[in-house]
Amino acid sequence: MGYKTYTCPIARDCGGCEWLAVPYPIQLRRKQEQVEGLLGEMAAADGCELEPIRGMDEPLRYRHKAATPFAHGARGRVLCGFYAAGTHRIVPCRDCLVEDPRARRILGAVAQTAERLHIPPYDEDRGVGVLRHAVVRCGYATDDVLLTLVTRVDELRGAERLVSELRAACPEVTSIVQNVNDRRTNAILGRRCHTLYGPGHMHDRLLGCTFEIGPTSFYQTNPAQTEVLYRLALEGAAGARRVLDAYCGTGTIGICAAAESPDAQVVGVEQVSGAVACARRNAEANGVAQRCRFVAADATAWMAGAGREERFDVVIMDPPRAGSTPEFLAGVAALAPGRVVYVSCNVITQARDLELLRERGYRLTRVAPVDMFPHTKHVESVVTLERR
Repeated sequence: MGYKTYTCPIARDCGGCEWLAVPYPIQLRRKQEQVEGLLGEMAAADGCELEPIRGMDEPLRYRHKAATPFAHGARGRVLCGFYAAGTHRIVPCRDCLVEDPRARRILGAVAQTAERLHIPPYDEDRGVGVLRHAVVRCGYATDDVLLTLVTRVDELRGAERLVSELRAACPEVTSIVQNVNDRRTNAILGRRCHTLYGPGHMHDRLLGCTFEIGPTSFYQTNPAQTEVLYRLALEGAAGARRVLDAYCGTGTIGICAAAESPDAQVVGVEQVSGAVACARRNAEANGVAQRCRFVAADATAWMAGAGREERFDVVIMDPPRAGSTPEFLAGVAALAPGRVVYVSCNVITQARDLELLRERGYRLTRVAPVDMFPHTKHVESVVTLERR
């Protein structure tokens, strides 16, 4: 029996789904082999089996966050879509196989409305123009939709009419926010936000917990697989009374851990102060604020300072793609928790960090890969370690 494959009319130009033409079972096998190649030897040395990768039943429409740049087109048109691979040439796109069906239509409506209202798109070569990007987040377990318009300038002329027309074209949008990015940079978002319509944020649910998501909040793009990922992390932390949630963002994993276990006390550490404020609101909304404490600090610096006075049964760590630091890992070993749960979006840096933890007295007890981004080469993994 042949495998099912997927086709996209702009796949060659876009390049975002580099494995789209590869049957999904083969994609999963390749990712499993990638994790085995990086973690298999140390898992075997520790007597730990590497589990089969958790894939999706239907690997489509999984991205609940989508974005577009804008550019000048012929005859005053405003172009939107994706950058062609390795360039800043926009490939127009009306629909994307891996995005929530609402997303690309909303982004297209922003371009059409800007064109009608003569709001000039940003020219990155000259550093002029107004509209740089739009980002849309669609609720997974809610009907909330948050639209963020990224502009070069603070003053968005005709903002009221723009909002009115967008609301008419996209009635499903529940919040519209202006984000200001006046830097000459490839980064999409800037630091300042102005709410133009609605509450200025949205809500979604994971594992029965409700989370506030703002324009600059980190929130996983594939919520269905995020629940798989978090469930594995919570299984690694099962029974713990004192939990450290390092690199906690808006507190998602730690709050889910507190909600699952009525005895758990959670400390979350995150360097982005806005995310920490959001984590505190999320803890309050989920009825666990009395058992969750969130600290605005760099995880490595906190571990070397105030963290030395704490005691934890489990450390859950979910660092960025660059991984953790030797100083943080040394701090974890000094705290001597019974278990460490390492959630990673980059198995290469995870393997490096796991070696340091093994040298400091920990052994792997579970390795579970998760496919968060079908049709791409990216793979995530959750590794549980125990103190020897």
